[in-house]
Amino acid sequence: MRQVLQWLDTGKVELREIPVPEIGPRQLLVESRASLVSAGTERMLIEFGRAGLWGKVKSQPERVRQVVDKIRTDGLGPTLDAVRSKLGEPIPLGYCNAGIVRRVGAEVTGFRVGDRVATNGAHAEWVRVPHTLAAKIPDGVSDEAACFAPLAAVALQGIRLAAPALGETVVVVGLGLVGLLTVQLLRANGCRVLGVDLDPDRRELARAFGAKVLSGDGAAQVAAVHEATDGFGADAVLLTLSSKATEPVNLAAAMARPRGRVVLVGVTGLELDREPFFRKELSFAVSCSYGPGRYEAEYEAGHDIPPAHVRWTAQRNFAAVLDQMAAGGADPTRLISHRIPFAEADRAYDVITGDAKSLGVVLEYPVDAPAANRVERVRRAGATSGSLVAGVIGAGNYARRTLIPLLGEAGFSVRTVASTGGVDAALAAELADAEVVSSDVHAVIGDPAIDTVFVLTRHASHAARAARALEAGKHVFVEKPLALREEDLDRLEQLAAEEKGLLTVGFNRRFAPMTEALARQLADRSGPVSLLIDVNAGALPREHWTRQLAEGGGRIVGEGCHFIDLARALVGASIVSLTATGAADRSGRLVDDVAHLALRFADGSIATIAYYSNGARSYPKESIVCAADGASYTIDNWRGLKSFGRGLTGPRLPARADKGHAAELRRFAEAIRAGEPPIPYAELFEVSRWAVRAEAELRGAE
Repeated sequence: MRQVLQWLDTGKVELREIPVPEIGPRQLLVESRASLVSAGTERMLIEFGRAGLWGKVKSQPERVRQVVDKIRTDGLGPTLDAVRSKLGEPIPLGYCNAGIVRRVGAEVTGFRVGDRVATNGAHAEWVRVPHTLAAKIPDGVSDEAACFAPLAAVALQGIRLAAPALGETVVVVGLGLVGLLTVQLLRANGCRVLGVDLDPDRRELARAFGAKVLSGDGAAQVAAVHEATDGFGADAVLLTLSSKATEPVNLAAAMARPRGRVVLVGVTGLELDREPFFRKELSFAVSCSYGPGRYEAEYEAGHDIPPAHVRWTAQRNFAAVLDQMAAGGADPTRLISHRIPFAEADRAYDVITGDAKSLGVVLEYPVDAPAANRVERVRRAGATSGSLVAGVIGAGNYARRTLIPLLGEAGFSVRTVASTGGVDAALAAELADAEVVSSDVHAVIGDPAIDTVFVLTRHASHAARAARALEAGKHVFVEKPLALREEDLDRLEQLAAEEKGLLTVGFNRRFAPMTEALARQLADRSGPVSLLIDVNAGALPREHWTRQLAEGGGRIVGEGCHFIDLARALVGASIVSLTATGAADRSGRLVDDVAHLALRFADGSIATIAYYSNGARSYPKESIVCAADGASYTIDNWRGLKSFGRGLTGPRLPARADKGHAAELRRFAEAIRAGEPPIPYAELFEVSRWAVRAEAELRGAE
């Protein structure tokens, strides 16, 4: 299938051939019939991409502080690499789609194959969406009208926040697509509507939809509102424009009656003049997209919110605007200025960024688009002699930005990259110069041409996929953690002992040059080691998947395992005990990603791992302090190893931060050829078990 992608570094838009995505249990697979190009959001993205670096900085000044903090902690080189990587990847465009359901997830109710639906799917011939962001299209509503549903839901959510009553006067400032849809829905709600816009053609459309149009400068518009309301003022003002100026929100305050409502649906400056808001006791709200549920992880994973708790979710807003279209209360087709075949999708962006006037630009899709879940690629270079043939399952940020670019130099030739989401798989396959890109993750394990499988998916799937690959006789690299439960570790340990293939885990820090240098310093010690590992992990929302037990297992088992393994590698003795102490908020609820782990080792050494998410971004992410036999050592965020009381021996260390990823992959390739695991199984499973137990101890105290 084909999908529209845009590169953030250049603004280039192209149709890319990718596999049709696989759906999960609460998702739908939809064959597209029409999609709407958002003249606001998508034009902004195109203009951002086409701007130079300085233009990008000016448009997102809030990102500058993050970049400066990263330079301070990680250094200039790694920061520039991260910025280039972020800007060098394309993003999918589009969020207003209509099509036909072709597959239904096992846990979805209320939809069946053949239903016509409006969704927030991208510009693609096939889209995968959660069922909570889809609504059935009523008979009599065309596909091209229905694809306006998400944008109309944006308008409706703003109206819901304004809560207008029958007969009230509402001013709509900004008569683009959202503003004109707002006018229609307000009129259907029995409101008197006053419209404001600089464009005379849009004012004429608003007038045709039943609005009274205001002209002149701001003062004239305010006067006209008061004249139209007998000096009372508007009951509500909806700001549906895109502007950096603060004037619109202060004009809205001047237009509103005492105790009126002002709702920001679009974008505007927010340097509010307090006096009118205070004097009139105005209500001010900012509307969030389609409505409740949007940007909420659980809802967008397909878990609905019952109507008794939230009457109008994003999905129910979709359904409401579609019903209005069926009843004649809204007619989006009158807003269409261009209809463009999907094969010419790049032309749509020339239209919305060009000088000629445009409004609603609709992409029209071919019937019966190919639905292959596998795409063959023409490789830039063939496999080198002696290369190990790899299949990669998972194509997220870690896979694309860290691991995949290193596989070739480590001795792996990638045959297949597979991910249930087609776009990520296609991008990763290009980086890996793979032969095949697929959305069928099971095909990797079943391919006899592949001898090594890399499992780079979300944590809950690691153990099962690693087990299937070992059973199939493959060598397996599992990005940490190896498993979330001890019973899964037992099964994997049994399979590893059968020696059908080698198993390793992505504990890269033990292979870092500074770790190996410090381990050499400690190798001939006579007394115990005292080790402190400080991990300034950074905050993640409570709903982030890594913090959910079912999917991520929690941050201690999911990421803290790295540092348990680091301590194990430095001390060189088995762990005999681990005590986990978690922080709590003032209500006594566990803060699951702020914890101290206290480790004891068989040789009497001790280690403390301080893992926390509540530190400053500008503070180094990882610091290690080690003491043994009268000498002290520090590793500062992998940028330098210092010794005190004893000189460093061995090869010169790299000046650039190196967390061991490249060395880890080289050792894995060497281990496969030698027939010995790069991390002894006793250590690998020991560390993994203690990580699982640490998370369980923390959660048990909750």
